Amino acid sequence: MYNSLAATPEDEAFFTHNGVLQLCRRGAAVKTAPQRWQDMSSDFIATHDVVIAFEERIYDAVVEDLQTREPTESFEPIHVICLDTKDNPHEAKLQGRVALELCWLLEAADDLVVEAPGIVESFQDERMTHTQIKVLYQLCYL
Repeated sequence: MYNSLAATPEDEAFFTHNGVLQLCRRGAAVKTAPQRWQDMSSDFIATHDVVIAFEERIYDAVVEDLQTREPTESFEPIHVICLDTKDNPHEAKLQGRVALELCWLLEAADDLVVEAPGIVESFQDERMTHTQIKVLYQLCYL
């Protein structure tokens, strides 16, 4: 995708100016190819404690998918969180930092199942005062 967006000097200048090429480079640095949630095995998904979505429709799809999958033998909790973000490079950068702060708070918890709802609520009240975006949270089991 990156190569097709930067095929000509004019295209490269345009997509560099609007931040799309930077997003592509950042994405390529963290994964080898696009990934579809629906294609992931339940056993692989169950190895994750927290899933963060940046669009409410994706959050809804993840929660619905987790609720309809056959449970794994370990039946582990998965905390699904939504930090709804406008789809542009500036907002993505800001919300990436916000998500990192939330992850640090969740990582410090001794018992995530007990503490996560309070952490998310406090985070919403204290950190998200600059925006109308509501943090969504759902505990699922897989």
